[in-house]
Amino acid sequence: MTGHGGDGFLKFQDNEEITDVELADAFQQMWEKKRYNQILFMIDTCQAASMYKKHYSPNIVSIASSQVGQDSYSHHHDTSIGVYVIDRYTYYALEFLEKITQTSKKSLYDLFKVCPQSTCISTPGHRSDLLERRPEDILVTEFLSGNREVKPTHFTVKLPDTDDRDVNVSECFSCNKEPSKIDLENYKIYSDPFVFS
Repeated sequence: MTGHGGDGFLKFQDNEEITDVELADAFQQMWEKKRYNQILFMIDTCQAASMYKKHYSPNIVSIASSQVGQDSYSHHHDTSIGVYVIDRYTYYALEFLEKITQTSKKSLYDLFKVCPQSTCISTPGHRSDLLERRPEDILVTEFLSGNREVKPTHFTVKLPDTDDRDVNVSECFSCNKEPSKIDLENYKIYSDPFVFS
């Protein structure tokens, strides 16, 4: 998460905010409904560590760009638009994460060290007491680096012009034939959750 923060809150585009208590309660509701096994919570904002102090649900590891009472700093700006484009902690965390592969042996402990105070200017922090295992024993790939191979198709699906024919798109794409060989003449186009017209 990133945005403008203070002690116990994070603002989104100066319009909405979430408090540390609301976030902690949301995680608890997710735990009760079995919506997660473990969570990696990362936040880059001023006083970022204040956002994980109220967490009480199990299996949450938290990483923050700054301690309570500290600002979090930007890395570099774009002179053409005149604004900073990325924060220091995010820049170095992204640099670390871009090198992670599916077979990487980097642990959460390694992730904790991506931006020391000498680099970040602020003092990053982490909280791992809610985990069942030690951060040294948890690979970063348990949370990130879900690379998938994308295979392009070598055929085109020509959909009919918009008229009264019904086509169940999910039915077409779930069959074993190439969609270009499917007779679409007697169908009207519809599919959940998308509607074509």
